[in-house]
Amino acid sequence: MNPKIKRKRNKLGKSNWQFWLIISIPLLYAIIFAYIPMGGILMAFKDYSIKKGILGSDWVGLKYFQQFLTSTSSITVIKNTLVLGFYTLIVSFPFPIILAVMLNEIRCIRFKKLMQMVTYAPYFISIVVMVGMMMQMMDLRTGIFNTILGALGFDPINFFGDVKLFRHLYVWSGLWQTIGYSSIIYIAALAGVSQELKEAAMIDGASRLKRIWHVDLPGILPTIVIMLIFSCGNIVNIGFDKVFLMQNSLNADVSEVISTFVYKVGVVNSDFGFSTAAGLFQSVVSFVLLIVVNKISKKVTDTSLW
Repeated sequence: MNPKIKRKRNKLGKSNWQFWLIISIPLLYAIIFAYIPMGGILMAFKDYSIKKGILGSDWVGLKYFQQFLTSTSSITVIKNTLVLGFYTLIVSFPFPIILAVMLNEIRCIRFKKLMQMVTYAPYFISIVVMVGMMMQMMDLRTGIFNTILGALGFDPINFFGDVKLFRHLYVWSGLWQTIGYSSIIYIAALAGVSQELKEAAMIDGASRLKRIWHVDLPGILPTIVIMLIFSCGNIVNIGFDKVFLMQNSLNADVSEVISTFVYKVGVVNSDFGFSTAAGLFQSVVSFVLLIVVNKISKKVTDTSLW
């Protein structure tokens, strides 16, 4: 290498040491907590023994995957995960878009900021706190909801004990908590919509709804498509914490999903190989869904992740 070029590169590296220091922190975090643990995937293909270790355990191939995909309990878990995931997608995807459009149409700045604060605030409530609030408000005897129902002459409802209500409680409480935060990206996209097109539509006599439908929504369509691709990829990635906190023996038939199943089989029952296979299956399905939806989106809308 030319000595002048080498000296120039060394000088450039020394002058930007703050940049490399900042980059090294998330890089080390990703390596330590994301890439190194990926070696544990081998447990899905081995009869893992703590004494023998990952490399010393006996190789069993696809035994645990066959066990997971053929057992009755696993099929129920997969079904519950897919149903809850699709339900969450159908509810939680369009409402942030609607909220973003509504906030974008507010002309009073103070009222707009107030509405943004009110809708964003629930996102910063801890999942544990939120589920605790739900349990208190929906308590069979002292909850405010059942108190109101009793005052109106209706029988009390066991919200957390009714199998039919679990999915509704999970999805709609999640929407309440995340709708404001999820709408931020759409509000930012709406800010970039051409004002000339809006003014031209107003001159042509287009109503507010027509301007939203023919100007605003087409302007943020690429953003909507990208977010839809990500959402479809996360259909089977149902979070562990909220489901586990809301779960009990009465609603277990519909609340047992892959994440809670992995916890109970792996941590509680110490069947690490089987639980790793179930978790790996979840990740592979998410990856396949992401690729398929991205390919369909590229053909239909010419918008894709890659």
